[in-house]
Amino acid sequence: MQDSYSAQSIQILKGMEHVRKRPSMYIGSTGPDGLHHLVYEVVDNSIDEALAGYCSAISVTIEKQNIIRVEDNGRGIPVDLHPQEKVSALEVVMTKLHAGGKFDKTTYKVSGGLHGVGVSVTNALSEWCEVWVHRDKKSYFQRYKRGVPESKVEAVGTSTATGTITRFKADKQIFEDINYSFDILSNRLRELAFLNKGVEIRIADERASKPKTHEFKFEGGVKSFIEYLNKNKTLIHKEVVYIESERDNVVAEVALQYNDTYTETIFSFANNINTREGGTHLIGFKSALTRTLNGFVEKLGLAKKLDENLSGDDVREGLTAVISVKIPDPQFEGQTKGKLGNSEVKGIVESAVNDRLTAYFEENPAVVKAILEKCIVAAKARAAARKARELTRRKSVLESVGLPGKLADCSEEDPKKCELYIVEGDSAGGSAKMGRDRQFQAILPLWGKMLNVEKTRIDKVLSNDKLMPVISTLGTNVGTNFEVDKLRYHKVIIMADADVDGSHIRTLLLTFFFRYMQELIEKGHVYIAMPPLYKISIGKEIFYSYNDEERDKIIKKHAKDSKQTNIQRYKGLGEMNPEQLWETTMDPDRRSIIQVTLEDAVEADEIFTTLMGDAVEPRRKFIEENALSVSNLDV
Repeated sequence: MQDSYSAQSIQILKGMEHVRKRPSMYIGSTGPDGLHHLVYEVVDNSIDEALAGYCSAISVTIEKQNIIRVEDNGRGIPVDLHPQEKVSALEVVMTKLHAGGKFDKTTYKVSGGLHGVGVSVTNALSEWCEVWVHRDKKSYFQRYKRGVPESKVEAVGTSTATGTITRFKADKQIFEDINYSFDILSNRLRELAFLNKGVEIRIADERASKPKTHEFKFEGGVKSFIEYLNKNKTLIHKEVVYIESERDNVVAEVALQYNDTYTETIFSFANNINTREGGTHLIGFKSALTRTLNGFVEKLGLAKKLDENLSGDDVREGLTAVISVKIPDPQFEGQTKGKLGNSEVKGIVESAVNDRLTAYFEENPAVVKAILEKCIVAAKARAAARKARELTRRKSVLESVGLPGKLADCSEEDPKKCELYIVEGDSAGGSAKMGRDRQFQAILPLWGKMLNVEKTRIDKVLSNDKLMPVISTLGTNVGTNFEVDKLRYHKVIIMADADVDGSHIRTLLLTFFFRYMQELIEKGHVYIAMPPLYKISIGKEIFYSYNDEERDKIIKKHAKDSKQTNIQRYKGLGEMNPEQLWETTMDPDRRSIIQVTLEDAVEADEIFTTLMGDAVEPRRKFIEENALSVSNLDV
């Protein structure tokens, strides 16, 4: 056989071809995240105009058939001839990677999209895209099909307005599903409105018979963001502490406020990008906060109440903070832009927070005293928790020392292949232990109601007899000591009854994971088992259904006059024998499990605060608004 590997075998993919061939390289995935990313790339262009001071209003519309329209009142993308490409600048922006005004520091001093993908990727991954530009008292138009222009940029009329309208339909050849989530888009646009004070951002959904709209405009910027985050929490001090500073063309905005909870809620942003992994701006903030509060411990003569200085954990207990920096040349670590790397930003933020916070506390002694009171109690609790925390540490993945007695471990030693079922109740736990595949499935039965961590400090968490087995079994430790690399099972599956008690157990566990092991959810390790609701016996055949609709379909398809039909509604997992539990809920080839994802940390924080916090009124309102949406819940 002749070797056919030659120069002709080398395939060169140019620009848009490469984007369509390898979409995940540019937008992360072809699932929901990537689909919504298309919208963000267009909106980012409008936000860049707002940052430059030329845009005050942005509108996003989800039209019927999941067509997206984004409008702004900025200057409008330039349409004159590009000197190198010899085509309209609009066509260059829409069809060339690494093209745009954000690479020219005189056009945009600050910009988010600096990895160079931009709106051209949205165009490339759309079935079609249309752009109208209003500038120079004219309207210009160009249409594209899968990233390729169908004609030249043309003047199509006159206009007294300025701005850009981009309308596109995501390509079904690329995406698994092109159905947009109004809530996901709303959450991101709300976030952008908080981070860009005074900019009006509107979203409308025209797909339903009754259109939905949200309008966001926050004159207070990140200060308004804190008020939103803390709206259902009991506050330690009423006023949000706000700091704004500019040095070396870096603008830093910081807002903070303490509440009576025991966890920290900190969001950091660089050029409107959520830096989920932190970076130099977050390091600078944390360092300044710890140093400033320890300084006031000395000033106010409170050192005698402490055995040692306040730690970072102590000063951040109950803290809600937002750190937003705008930088001319941000350096992000990785394509995901999850972490800011600019070394100079640490000093700029640290200096600003230290100076302004010191001044604020000197002018508001009652505020700093209230904060320090909470910090000192946190420090004492930390000392009490030290011994309990040590109990949660595992010497190695292979040692079973310290693992809870009720755990039925699996024999597989590779965590990537292992599953842990956290099962409600001893009877269901017994069935699960007998029915499982012992090679890779471990079972941890829970008994009784566990702790609501929303109202509890870390020392109580670490000494709780319901939570300790979970912590010990997972092997990761908790809170600031959490280490996802030590996770013993890469699938953690919550298996509880489809009743009120089961729902409560799930909520309590998810609250615990969100507050003290959030990375477990972020990395996609948490799942919810979906046991069947019905066992349907038709003659000698047995079927299982997971909802009423499926039950009706099974009966319609298989039930005949001559066959006796019996329907059993499962009230709980304990009603299933080991074989049934394996067949319906544990067999990887047949089971139904839901992966728990964290699409919006702000929204998740609000829901957990509402459902599990002390304030009754927000919870009552939530139940009234959502009660009719509940299905398949036995009471």
